[in-house]
Amino acid sequence: MAETVQPMDMEMFYRQAKYPLVKYTDMTAEMREEAMDICITAVEKYPNDMEKCTQMIKDQMDKKFGSPWHVIVGRGFAYEITYELRNMLYLFVGGTTGVLLWKM
Repeated sequence: MAETVQPMDMEMFYRQAKYPLVKYTDMTAEMREEAMDICITAVEKYPNDMEKCTQMIKDQMDKKFGSPWHVIVGRGFAYEITYELRNMLYLFVGGTTGVLLWKM
């Protein structure tokens, strides 16, 4: 007899999605680790205020790696961008919050 598959409980999904999921990056390993730490900290610090979250990420990236960095934080967005090589990161934090970070 075939087993029925139950849909995943959202609480279980959030517990499993605690780690960041990098969808695409071309950054060096050191830059990627620092950028991921900055993004994760900002999303966890401001979970309901995307404007403060993006401002925190941009300010810290501008200080560490020079400007101009651009940031988009949100849920359910698409993008098409032009960026400098070795300066782009797209990841998900907490399973649902997408962070797009790039330098022009």
